[in-house]
Amino acid sequence: MNTASDEQRCLDCLISAIADLQGHVDKKQLAKISNLIIQTMTGPWRSFHTPYHIFEVGEGGDAIEAISALFHDLVYVQVDQGISVNISRYISPYVKEDCEQLVIFDPPELQEDLVFNMVLMMFGFQHGQALLPMSGQNEFLSALIAAKALDGILSFAQLAEIAACIEATIPFRPRLESGLTCSDILFGRLVNVNEVFNFGWDDVKIAETVKRAVRLSNRDVENFASPNSSRFLNNTWNLIPETNHDLRNVNSYSVHGYRISIQKMEGFMNFLTPETVFRRYRDEPDEKTYYKLLAQTGQNLEVARLYLGTKLTSIAVLEALSFRIGRDISLSTMMGELPLDDNPVVGLEQFLPEVTKPSQPTTAIEAEVLELLDKGRTVDSSYDVKNSPVATFMVKSIGFQEMQRMLKLSKEFFKGSLTAEELISSCDPNVMTMIKESVIKLFESRKFALSQ
Repeated sequence: MNTASDEQRCLDCLISAIADLQGHVDKKQLAKISNLIIQTMTGPWRSFHTPYHIFEVGEGGDAIEAISALFHDLVYVQVDQGISVNISRYISPYVKEDCEQLVIFDPPELQEDLVFNMVLMMFGFQHGQALLPMSGQNEFLSALIAAKALDGILSFAQLAEIAACIEATIPFRPRLESGLTCSDILFGRLVNVNEVFNFGWDDVKIAETVKRAVRLSNRDVENFASPNSSRFLNNTWNLIPETNHDLRNVNSYSVHGYRISIQKMEGFMNFLTPETVFRRYRDEPDEKTYYKLLAQTGQNLEVARLYLGTKLTSIAVLEALSFRIGRDISLSTMMGELPLDDNPVVGLEQFLPEVTKPSQPTTAIEAEVLELLDKGRTVDSSYDVKNSPVATFMVKSIGFQEMQRMLKLSKEFFKGSLTAEELISSCDPNVMTMIKESVIKLFESRKFALSQ
């Protein structure tokens, strides 16, 4: 990660885009904004929502899209564990913290101005409203910072177009019961904003503004339609530690903590549908492109669900076994440490026996998932190995169908309606014996090392 080169790239992007929009190019002022963006995006907990992501989202877009991309993930409260001092000065006149929740000020506390009122209208928020992490909180605050930072550099109407783009990046919103989509609602808000602030836009201009916002929002989630499911999972693995910071403590995070992380992601993947990931407004994108996005996303979600569910089952078995030792056992205790700096380590994988007559996949999805479990994802992560030795051993021994049965029992174990010993006894006895013996051999290797 090179912060200086990222800042230069961000500055170059701002200068170019603002010049294209015939805005006021003040290089010193824009350098400060670039520094603000990159310093925030390289915070200690960022692993997916980084400078690389914002440049990727803006690539190929027009000037409004490029600027919107730079700001759209600036605020990410649950990842950054709050809001940094550097950016809080832009939003502190409008938002307060109350009972660990961010709330928009009510008058007379509120220092209202035209820019704030425009952003408030664009998001459909109200005075006194509590902001929710999954319902536009981060996007609203990011749009507010963008509009305040660029006030006087771009026209008020251009700030509104940027706010509309950032609003569209609120992800995974289903169609309402009325049949309206979030893009239809954004069109209506743009109509209101246009009337209140006299921008002079006609319906064609407003529709084009929504289409641009859809383009940006689709690029924000384009990883879901990756033609390579391994690449999709690589990015998924980068997301996990952003919301489970314990995983940064390599070799000390617990079996339970790791399981919670996988469980959350597995639940999230089962909640999603391709239609809630990608959007289409009028002819943006065109029909062929849109349905190709949906088809590839559906494929990736199927792979991810089976992959995560299988890993979740294997980690449930290890967690149940770990209860025989204690209630907060590290994953490295059960599986061995992660290799650091290419130093060889002794791991559970070395003691699991070869499955001589492996269960064969019955579908193309199963074959792909087994390959991913066995050979591994294509990119290392700092907190996990690429392959999944215990899950691979279990799948080869009992097959995916039995793993799915075990997944249901594992979820009962997570809820507390099934004990650890009941989960262990529900597993194939030969598989359970092999895993237990492998863990014991791992422990014996440590005993031997200590006795030298």
